[in-house]
Amino acid sequence: MKPILAFTAAMVVASTGFASEVDEATEMKIMAMLAEMECQMDADDIEVEDDGYDLDDVICKGGNQFDIKLDKEFNEVSRRAE
Repeated sequence: MKPILAFTAAMVVASTGFASEVDEATEMKIMAMLAEMECQMDADDIEVEDDGYDLDDVICKGGNQFDIKLDKEFNEVSRRAE
């Protein structure tokens, strides 16, 4: 019974996204940076990682879609076309 309770508790924590939520100030900074780059995305697609942020499904001028990684100082470290 204890393993089932531990598994259930782990699933609840994982499903809430609590550990990887982006605070409002960070979200605003990322969204402003994207606007300057003539890009946009759904703020719900910002993921916190140990070394920075992963931006999924960023759509830039011309209709191109990318996944962009930022370091903790919001510098772009990689961009992958989708």
